[in-house]
Amino acid sequence: MKDRATIICSRDGKVLLVARARSRWSLPGGTIKRSESPLDAARRELEEETSLVGAEFTYLFQFGGLSKRHLVFFVNLPQDASPEPRNEISRCRWFSPTKISTLITSIPTREIVDLFLTHENRGETPSAVIDKPDGRVNGTAQPYVDVADTASTGLKPSYQGGNS
Repeated sequence: MKDRATIICSRDGKVLLVARARSRWSLPGGTIKRSESPLDAARRELEEETSLVGAEFTYLFQFGGLSKRHLVFFVNLPQDASPEPRNEISRCRWFSPTKISTLITSIPTREIVDLFLTHENRGETPSAVIDKPDGRVNGTAQPYVDVADTASTGLKPSYQGGNS
């Protein structure tokens, strides 16, 4: 299973989605290279796809997709942040959370946004601020959510300890 750094960017209650030409919407992110930490991959992918730099990343959770494990980060962007599509990305757009459920997206994109919003609205979003240069979390347990868990337990994450 490949690891992917996935970023939820929020601004004024909206979430940033990106898309390649003639492709569905998704959260910014991409494959984590062997030589980089998940945090470094998240920073690199956000800059490569949207030209956004200098944001503070908060690690949220892992989401198990069918072929990828998403290490999900959160970035709260200022109102003047203006993403520009770069490289393989042809579109960047802000969407309200209710609109995302009506868009053509990947299943992981929709599920990750739903999980984030469900826990955010309850004040339960599992998170840890990443402040170590190698991208490790502050020694806290990292929540892990599997697609099967979301279907069978009503989006209640199961927890996996350790720093991966």
